[in-house]
Amino acid sequence: MENYKIEITETLSKTITVRANTSSDAELKVQKKYYNGKIVLDADDFVCVDFRTI
Repeated sequence: MENYKIEITETLSKTITVRANTSSDAELKVQKKYYNGKIVLDADDFVCVDFRTI
């Protein structure tokens, strides 16, 4: 019997609505909120899982 390493990748997704002058500004606002911990994705935001032998 051999050992195998299996990589598990979970994808989480959440849509945030934000007011801004441009889509770039909106994305920057959301990125700042995310990196400052104001937007947190959790198990409720689960979309899919993938298993891959490495």
